[in-house]
Amino acid sequence: MGNSSPKVKEKHEAEKKLKPCCACPETKKVRDVCIIEKGEANCGHLIEAHKACMRYLGFNI
Repeated sequence: MGNSSPKVKEKHEAEKKLKPCCACPETKKVRDVCIIEKGEANCGHLIEAHKACMRYLGFNI
């Protein structure tokens, strides 16, 4: 039973080390498509939604 604890701990630590580029893929993709198709000025609501997601995950944006 002692062998499973380090694996669980490793996985938990790996989740904490989430990189900004990999966080919030759902909002990032929609935001990026909007910016490409409509321009940044027309996608403010999607940009803010992505920022909110990033903040929720602990990134200082």
